[in-house]
Amino acid sequence: MSVEIIVRTNSMAYAREFKRINEDWISSNFWLEDSDIQVLNDPQTYILDKGGNVFIALSNGEPVGTCALLVKNISTCELAKMAVDIKARGRGIGFLLGSALIEKARQRGFTRIVLEGNTKMAASISLYRKLGFEEIPLADLDTKNSLHKRCNIFMELRLNPFIQPDYFI
Repeated sequence: MSVEIIVRTNSMAYAREFKRINEDWISSNFWLEDSDIQVLNDPQTYILDKGGNVFIALSNGEPVGTCALLVKNISTCELAKMAVDIKARGRGIGFLLGSALIEKARQRGFTRIVLEGNTKMAASISLYRKLGFEEIPLADLDTKNSLHKRCNIFMELRLNPFIQPDYFI
């Protein structure tokens, strides 16, 4: 199996597949929230036009996984909309997507990556820990209103704090 990760920066190729893979994953485990519908219907406006990136995993040219880097502020980005098509799970595609996002965040000068999750999804939480993410107690957050209703865990990965974001150099 050959997997290629492509990063979308300016235009949203694979928008239909991004939506399908995410809707399938969310719907099979939880429910689509209004914010999901908004982002999945228009990733160009809600991700790319706000400075984010969309990552698409291709296996033999076929989209099988996605994730997105959302810009939160000058030093923090979010790993969001990570999903792998049911027929491609268990092949390390989530790890490849997460690793590509972490590398892109480092290149862009972010010092922190955050994510929202649910402990019901043990494989996802294990993957995040494998990528280096650590849990932040929800009680310590000032962003409770921004959490998805389905989320009960918030995690972060601290990157090199000494790198200056490229837009400040």
